[in-house]
Amino acid sequence: MDPRFVTQKIHAYLDYPVAFSLMTLPFLLGLGATNPIALWLSVATGVAALALTLLTDHETGVVRILPYSFHLAVDGLVGLAFVAAPILFGFKGLDAFYYAGLGATVLVVVGLHRRTPAVTPTLQRA
Repeated sequence: MDPRFVTQKIHAYLDYPVAFSLMTLPFLLGLGATNPIALWLSVATGVAALALTLLTDHETGVVRILPYSFHLAVDGLVGLAFVAAPILFGFKGLDAFYYAGLGATVLVVVGLHRRTPAVTPTLQRA
């Protein structure tokens, strides 16, 4: 049994709440105590995530010009960057926990993504 259960459709519907959470949670949690970058990195990433979602060719994309595979690759890079952020920027306490936890969660979600089989066009006989 394949444990990967996150489909493109599930991912698409999670994108908007995640983007808005990235923009609002830093203010609600008071991030930035150890470094102001801890506040603004999440906000900027949320804005970028919203733009990426709007431009992705999936169920909730508005201007569907970016392939979903590109979107998924960007999510993976964001997960890696968030895991590395506490080390790179010297975040401590809640700032470090927020980025390490969120980065790990993003990597798990990307890792649990179920690939959809490629659709092969069938030849039609004339």
